[in-house]
Amino acid sequence: MTTLAAPEVLTRCRLLVRPALQEAVGRLHPWMSEMAAYSFGWCEVGGAPAVASGGKGVRQALAVLGAEAAGAPGRAGVPAAVAVELVHVFSLLHDDIMDGDPDRRGRPTVWKAYGTGPAVLAGDALFALAVETLAGAGSDAVRLLSAALSDLVRGQADDLLFATRPWTGPERVRPEEYRAMAEHKTGALLGCAAALGALLGGAPPATVAALDRAGRHLGVAFQIVDDVLGIWGDPLVTGKPVHGDLRERKKTFPVLAALDSPTAAATRLARLLESDGPPQEMADLVEECGGRSAALAEARRRMALAGTAYELRPLLDYLLRRDL
Repeated sequence: MTTLAAPEVLTRCRLLVRPALQEAVGRLHPWMSEMAAYSFGWCEVGGAPAVASGGKGVRQALAVLGAEAAGAPGRAGVPAAVAVELVHVFSLLHDDIMDGDPDRRGRPTVWKAYGTGPAVLAGDALFALAVETLAGAGSDAVRLLSAALSDLVRGQADDLLFATRPWTGPERVRPEEYRAMAEHKTGALLGCAAALGALLGGAPPATVAALDRAGRHLGVAFQIVDDVLGIWGDPLVTGKPVHGDLRERKKTFPVLAALDSPTAAATRLARLLESDGPPQEMADLVEECGGRSAALAEARRRMALAGTAYELRPLLDYLLRRDL
């Protein structure tokens, strides 16, 4: 069991996984390979080496830790880490198109840099490569990944549909619906990462299932913390404008929890959300109605549930706090 702090755990796992990930991406069509490398932060448009950093590699780390939880060396979880990371980036490419996001991690998104059609194709190539990566690991591994992908798509569909629903009335989005969406959209792949690593490490089914559940709880917490940062996070740290989610009228957990408050402030918040209200006033009302505290409490509750899988603890407090 590692005694390293979370950033060191993430770095150790990224260094272990990256050669295999680069080798897999290198098997793609050269154009697809360049777009994939760009999305990972390895190169610029045209293929020149990049100075931009990629993501933290949370899913990669979960796969490696899952293998170690089974008593296997971390390298046993590398195929799982590669497959899940490929699916994650595939989902980001498509998400950015659906959401119309022009930037990610301080650079143009793939669809802005290369075009919508090429970005869709690159995402499809990454998904196919993920399945190919696990093909040699057996049908149980492929089934785990397929189930996670089905949940991810379900969560993304619910998230898109939430945008069409009203802020008030019987058709409004309830916090419990949001939790289910977040478990599917974000938690399924985190759970899959830990479970796949454990499976490839030879863990019994009960351990595989326990790590899948833990990862799903972690995913809900991760998503809710992102929601809090999307309203109150420091733009210099998050790379997003202050109150950005409120400006975009996103139905995030703090806002939905605030609207459930039976107060006059919640009624005023709903009116501002339905109009062109000032984001600062909306943020103040969300906090006044208890939305921020409810979100942080739910994130901590989910982290506590995830923490029952001791092998994941090096990441938990780090992912919860980040820059809150």
